[in-house]
Amino acid sequence: MTFTIFLEQIINGLIIGSMYALIGSGIALVYGTMRVLNLAHGEFYMLGGYFVFFLAVTYGLPPFLAIPVAVVGTFFLGMLIQRMTIHYLLGKEGWMFSTIAATLGLSIVLQNAALLLFGEQFQSVPYYLDGMLEIAGIRIPYQRLLIFVVALGTIGVMTFVLKKTRLGWAIRATAQDRDAAAVVGIPAQRIYLITFGLAAALGAVAAAMLAPIYAINPWSGLPILLKGFVVVILGGLGSFPGAIAGGLLLGVVEAIGVQLTSSEWRDVIGFALMIAVIWWRPWGLFGKKA
Repeated sequence: MTFTIFLEQIINGLIIGSMYALIGSGIALVYGTMRVLNLAHGEFYMLGGYFVFFLAVTYGLPPFLAIPVAVVGTFFLGMLIQRMTIHYLLGKEGWMFSTIAATLGLSIVLQNAALLLFGEQFQSVPYYLDGMLEIAGIRIPYQRLLIFVVALGTIGVMTFVLKKTRLGWAIRATAQDRDAAAVVGIPAQRIYLITFGLAAALGAVAAAMLAPIYAINPWSGLPILLKGFVVVILGGLGSFPGAIAGGLLLGVVEAIGVQLTSSEWRDVIGFALMIAVIWWRPWGLFGKKA
């Protein structure tokens, strides 16, 4: 493997890793705030992809309109689903297990609803940008550069919201101590609602960017969910910065590993990395030891 190919694989790994980071950060955000392990997170990715497909392909909206509409729609759908399901389980006896069971059931329901409504056909979205950037022998499609730029922008916006806005302060306060946050007037249930919607929207952003590369179908959320869990375990369950770092790390390691072996080993490489981190640092790279 030449140095040019090696560098190209690192760049490709960072690009796909940025999407892993978006998925993982949604899972980490929900768990860090609500202590809910959302097994239906992949289905919000799937639904976001379908929203983009119907808006951009079926109804002909330009991507710069279709993508924001799809993300906002997924945000409100996430809040609606949280209000109808998770909301009634939080705080009840055995709620940590019941929320896992509920999100698992929700995942199955959403998969079958998508199968019933959209069919089993694989759907794809045309590339948003055509062409190739070539620098010093390294060739990168403009579509993949767009993915990376959007991912960095989304991560930057979320970081700003969490650290510099009243909503972000309320989310972080609720995550640290729900009762103490309630004493100072922070409505925990409203924060949970918004947090779940934001996590769903992050999944929709990833789906919108990956839809031209990976086809959309009723089961497309499951593989991305598994990647998301690998990411949050690498970075530390509940850690937003850890999910970002874990996603980028996973993408780079997979890209280099696939180049050295073959694409069939991609998932094996990712899970092997996860097992190695669990063995060395069970609480994750950015997590805190209990």
